[in-house]
Amino acid sequence: MATFVLVHGSWHGGWCWRLVTPLLRAAGHEVFTPTLSGLGERSHLILPRVDLALHIKDIVQVLYFEDLRRVILVGHSYAGMVITGVAALAAERLRQLVYLDAHVPEDGQSQMDLWTAARREEARADLAAGRLYLPVPSAALLGVTDPGFASWLEPRMTPHPRTTYVDSVPQQTAASRALPRAYIHCTNASIIPDPRQVYATNARAAGWPVFTMATGHDAMVTQPTELARILLEIAGED
Repeated sequence: MATFVLVHGSWHGGWCWRLVTPLLRAAGHEVFTPTLSGLGERSHLILPRVDLALHIKDIVQVLYFEDLRRVILVGHSYAGMVITGVAALAAERLRQLVYLDAHVPEDGQSQMDLWTAARREEARADLAAGRLYLPVPSAALLGVTDPGFASWLEPRMTPHPRTTYVDSVPQQTAASRALPRAYIHCTNASIIPDPRQVYATNARAAGWPVFTMATGHDAMVTQPTELARILLEIAGED
């Protein structure tokens, strides 16, 4: 039996894994879907002090208080930053990292460092003007075009604190660097050129298993069965 901890990206919450979780549990695995501070059902706690360090702490605390070991830690989108930070602080509780169409930072990088220069300048201007929260996008921008899924997704998304994009990830340790990693690339990107293609390419070059899904960014919504199949395949590669 494997233990999965699934970490959502910007604007989402633990609720977004609702279609994937039963498939993993039906295969006999344990699954946790925490919600990061200030988002989802915890959106009433959104404050300017919500940053990447706090989100990393959210997940480290789940690992500790649930006493989880040999965890397959999955991060979607922004949560690639989160799981990288968790690995630096709690590698002894992890078995593997899985980046689901996610950012993959190097030591000392923030999410803003991974953006284009124009987007970084725009983000800095927003922060300087006191626009601290990134508004919710359309479901279509995330690759969710089915009206039924879109009507479920959009009302549940909540603004994301821009301050989380400024922090750098913690320095990796020998133990965290040794953790196996895998990348899942959603190839039907709504933004061209695909900003995550470089992560998939780099992952292949580093020898990580790389899986592709012909779907948009929110694969847990659009293709939950295929995503669960890939995660089960990863779990079987120990």
